[in-house]
Amino acid sequence: MSDLRSELEQNLDEAEWDWLIPHVQKDTVIVVADGLDLLDVGVAIAGDDIPSVQQWISEQLIAKPTVDQVGEWNYNRSKRFNALIVEPYVLVQEIMAS
Repeated sequence: MSDLRSELEQNLDEAEWDWLIPHVQKDTVIVVADGLDLLDVGVAIAGDDIPSVQQWISEQLIAKPTVDQVGEWNYNRSKRFNALIVEPYVLVQEIMAS
């Protein structure tokens, strides 16, 4: 499993909102809550760890972006995210302004 984590770690990068728009339109973006490690979620999804993924969904720690979130991000086009591609999904976490 550590090989999978290492492989996914190479795909972890920052993305601007404009880059994510086509993926939102294809309904492939998953928002990951701040308290979760993006790589842990990616490994669980890629490794078919169904119990963990189901728990995160039920606790609303991972979800599709809401209409309100998309509206806010469209308003603030310079918004940045940590992003991880786990085919066919793009996992994102908002980078909070400092």
